[in-house]
Amino acid sequence: MLKFKPVAYFLGQVVLIGGITFILSEITFRIYNKINPTFVFYDYSYNRWRGKPDAEDYDFKLNSQGFKDVEFSIKKDPQTYRILGIGDSFTFGVVPYRYNYLTVLEKQFNQAGKAVEIINMGIPGMGPRDYLSILSNEGLELNPDRVLISFFIGNDFSDNDLSKNVRRENSSYVVEFFRSLIKLQQNYEGHIFNPKERGDYQDNQPTFTEEHFLEIEQERSLQYVTYQDAEERFKELLADAVADLKKIKELCDHQNIALTVVIIPDEVQVNSELQTKIIERFELDDPSLIDFKLPNRLLQAELQKSNIDSIDLLDYFIQASQQQRLYKPLDTHWNIAGNQLAADVIQKQLGQKIEQDLTSTSSD
Repeated sequence: MLKFKPVAYFLGQVVLIGGITFILSEITFRIYNKINPTFVFYDYSYNRWRGKPDAEDYDFKLNSQGFKDVEFSIKKDPQTYRILGIGDSFTFGVVPYRYNYLTVLEKQFNQAGKAVEIINMGIPGMGPRDYLSILSNEGLELNPDRVLISFFIGNDFSDNDLSKNVRRENSSYVVEFFRSLIKLQQNYEGHIFNPKERGDYQDNQPTFTEEHFLEIEQERSLQYVTYQDAEERFKELLADAVADLKKIKELCDHQNIALTVVIIPDEVQVNSELQTKIIERFELDDPSLIDFKLPNRLLQAELQKSNIDSIDLLDYFIQASQQQRLYKPLDTHWNIAGNQLAADVIQKQLGQKIEQDLTSTSSD
């Protein structure tokens, strides 16, 4: 019996030390995340995926506020038309700064003789409720002439619902830390969160494994399914997202700011080969039960009811995708060509509206 005492004592000490280490680690992670929010831990704040001030991003450095843009002044040049770009990872962009559609759009406007400044306030992981928050908390003080909300069909309908439930999944920061490490190891082909480590940007470099990419697209594709239960569930998500867009509209109207919502298509909506794979994964007897344009039609109808100006990129991307790839392989985001096409379409549709705004301002 005496022989087992040292073993029991040792195991007891291991459990005690392990428990203390776990508690101290939990406290440390929580304090760190409070001071310096990071994507590793679930958070209600839109700052979870915010860039670090002055962090390197390929051949560019994020500005002092962690946005993928040059430094900007709060005070606006009265001769400049200021546009505030708000969105998620599409707005932040996985391509280098100079290829980002907002950077390209600003350059094209100025080359066309319009003094336009576009401030990129994109933060990965945001959704409609966050778009409202960042506009209210940080955007209005910039006195923009127009707010450009980039609404991503792939996940912006579900982001609000997700943000309400993620903290219920796991309350331990230590457990979430290790879950994140395992998830990154299993699902990603390479390092996607530190562009500096990857060297020069590779437009054809895949990000996810093929299986994980298809899982993402299949989950997102539930909103294209037209049988009753799925369609009713989507309408709930639609109403929730539109409610936030309406609040943004009210806020902009109160401040005499123009608002445009750019509707960004998911790759599965424009890539026929990917559509075939997703339909096969659903194992539907009737493929017509999937309507890849359904969310756009419903969203457009709601925006029109609320007199919210919008630009839907879907048909342009469907047509252009027949000649070239517009999304990075196994990534879900635009490549350089996709960003260029978006800038071209937005410039064409916004140009006349900006002219009208400038004419109206000069006549006042």
